[in-house]
Amino acid sequence: MKTAEDKPAGALAIFGVGMIGGSLALALRKANACDRIIGYGRSPASLQRALELGVIDEFRTDAASAAADADVVVLASPLATTEPLLRQIRDALGEQAIITDVGSAKGCIVAAAHRALNPGQLRNLVPGHPIAGKEKSGVDHANPDLFVDHLTILTPVPETDPGQLRRVRQLWEVVGARVVEMDVDTHDAVLAATSHLPHMLAYALVDCLARMQESAEIFKYAAGGFADFTRIASSNPEMWHDICLANRDNLIVMLDRFRGRLEEIRAAILHNDGPLLLEIFTRAKQARDDFIDRFPGRNYGPE
Repeated sequence: MKTAEDKPAGALAIFGVGMIGGSLALALRKANACDRIIGYGRSPASLQRALELGVIDEFRTDAASAAADADVVVLASPLATTEPLLRQIRDALGEQAIITDVGSAKGCIVAAAHRALNPGQLRNLVPGHPIAGKEKSGVDHANPDLFVDHLTILTPVPETDPGQLRRVRQLWEVVGARVVEMDVDTHDAVLAATSHLPHMLAYALVDCLARMQESAEIFKYAAGGFADFTRIASSNPEMWHDICLANRDNLIVMLDRFRGRLEEIRAAILHNDGPLLLEIFTRAKQARDDFIDRFPGRNYGPE
């Protein structure tokens, strides 16, 4: 194997070769940043498809076998699978094998690692979260350019070895991501507000309208604004089920805060309080315009 500086991923094992895991595999292959890519998953048919698409070089259906040959293990499967997978691969991991992930919640990853791994293996743990994605799932939607000019947040734990952190940072930088570091609690609070809450709102709106008796007529006349706002409701339900429960406390805080804003708007409409409505709408427009002006050209896909 070449040095970490030459190929930061070395032999890469992707646990969950879907859209995100597949995109990372393709991106690292495109950057010539890994020697070989091993896929692991529950579905041999999906892994065979990833092999046919050139996303992976080989696949295993035994987790320990996939991890045993890997320099870097990337957990890209649903959050609920984290602890069982770590328990399965713990004794197969090489002494220097890095464990990282792409999950949208980090507290659950860190807690699972502390429960499942040997204490000495925590030095190789570098939790991560690329702020990039699509509302479509599956390896057929993998894209080697998915992470270009997108943020990737790394949330190292106190035990994380600085050298392993540098390798994971390099891994994301070679695929075009802009890497920042953040503590676990801050990450989960921020993502509850900026990603997890919007997904809940999109799911809730579409489900509300779909369950109305007039749903067919309503959707028939839905315009572009409805399609734009609800696009992320096409995201993977299993993944978002796991995220909701994994980041429950932070998400409840944001849902309660949003409910307060919604009640304020409802009261303003009920009482014909035009000035208050105008104040809220103007303040929101200015905040969003400032956000877009501050980060021009960024592709805001779902996380």
